[in-house]
Amino acid sequence: MIVAGAVMAIGVSAQTAPPSQKAAKGSWNAAVTEQTGGHRMGNPEAPARLIEFMSYTCSHCATFARTGDSAIKLLYVPSGKVSYEIRHMVRDPVDLTATLAAQCGGTAKFFGNHEALISRQGEWMAKAQSMTQAQMARWKFGSFGARAQAIASDLGFYEIMERRGLSRPQLDKCLTNEAKARQIAQQSSEDTQTYGLAGTPSFVLGGKTLQGVHSWDALQPLLDKF
Repeated sequence: MIVAGAVMAIGVSAQTAPPSQKAAKGSWNAAVTEQTGGHRMGNPEAPARLIEFMSYTCSHCATFARTGDSAIKLLYVPSGKVSYEIRHMVRDPVDLTATLAAQCGGTAKFFGNHEALISRQGEWMAKAQSMTQAQMARWKFGSFGARAQAIASDLGFYEIMERRGLSRPQLDKCLTNEAKARQIAQQSSEDTQTYGLAGTPSFVLGGKTLQGVHSWDALQPLLDKF
């Protein structure tokens, strides 16, 4: 399985990340909490608790981000009826590096970081696909931190995150956090088994995996029921 391969690729046990920010009634879009495995926006007691499982290297996830993310944040989360959580299915070292970057800078920055990275996926994936095996050699050798830094440098993650207010030393600290990388990869593997996930994006609503729902057009009618 791809996720298991990602765990092996980094040679990395799961740790539990406690919530780092309380939800604030009446301002649900600003209420962001870090969950065990993801980041949630909105009312923690919402009748409809939506979880998206996504991969940064997945083109369908980028499409969903363009079509569904804004609608969820503008039309559903503010009412308090829907909470929106993003979790990661790690497919490869590039995916893992992007996830480490997205989670850099604290809980409150996650959704902005996520949007910055996924909105420019086409650019940095084009760079990845154009690289030769010789150029990608430094992605595969050396310490975990050195490999992640090489990926981030070659794909322009430093520039993207600098616009998010993160300096190169700050991002380096996140990219070289091998314990965090292990936690992310292990959680990804556990979620895949727990929820029976077959690909990305996949969605869980009210604790139930939505079979065959992988786009905004398919998901929206289900949210409209709440």
